[in-house]
Amino acid sequence: MPSGMLVTMSNNYHIEIPSGKKIYFASDNHLGAPTMEASRPREKRFVAWLDEIRHDAAAIFLIGDLFDFWFEYKTVVPKGFTRTLGKLAEIGDSGIPIYYFVGNHDLWMSGYFEEELGIPVYHKPQEFTFESTTDHNRSTFFIGHGDGLGPGDKGYKRMKKVFTNPLFKWLFRWLHPDIGVKIAQYLSVKNKLISGDDDAKFLGEDNEWLAIYSKRKLQEKHRDFFVFGHRHLPLEIALSETSKYFNLGDWISYYTYGVFDGDQFELKTY
Repeated sequence: MPSGMLVTMSNNYHIEIPSGKKIYFASDNHLGAPTMEASRPREKRFVAWLDEIRHDAAAIFLIGDLFDFWFEYKTVVPKGFTRTLGKLAEIGDSGIPIYYFVGNHDLWMSGYFEEELGIPVYHKPQEFTFESTTDHNRSTFFIGHGDGLGPGDKGYKRMKKVFTNPLFKWLFRWLHPDIGVKIAQYLSVKNKLISGDDDAKFLGEDNEWLAIYSKRKLQEKHRDFFVFGHRHLPLEIALSETSKYFNLGDWISYYTYGVFDGDQFELKTY
């Protein structure tokens, strides 16, 4: 199997990590918030990071909420984000695989990334196995954005049924994009039930609801690492002697990202 090729094995995806290569993770950029102009320096910083990591990236995982709002009409996508989308296309075209998990701010993806950028998009958490070609060490990852999982995240859970309702999406599509996107961008920033700002504080290791969710999943099957976004907090919590939960933080306050070298997973700051 060629290095870096994604192979599906039952419900598990297998990726090889060639010698000297790493796998990178980032989430919660919220580009466009609070305005396109205000977020542009953050976008440029993110693009610079993508340029820096591409020299040793075996794969890149973007774990949701890259945009503060994203809705795909049949023939229209939101204006902006040219630097980011262009850089992702360039990196993907160079042969480095990129994987995208939708978040609660960009869950209305329906083909644009796959068709235009060649980036697979996942709407639910997925399991991946990464294998080092140097020592054939295998590590199992459970990866997802994290919204609506576990006992917490009450704000978003109160809104998710509305957001994913087929009637709501059908009605929203009938709004002119200039109107629909403007309304959605306003609510995305101002409505704390949508933004999740009320939940963005550390709850303690025993009360972090994504850690609780990970522990429950661990009882079903062992995974070495659970990696999520959504919480906007860089977190590392031991679930057992051989399993850890990581939250990637964000690119608003922390500029943190995850990196896996085939053996160890680390949170770093750019």
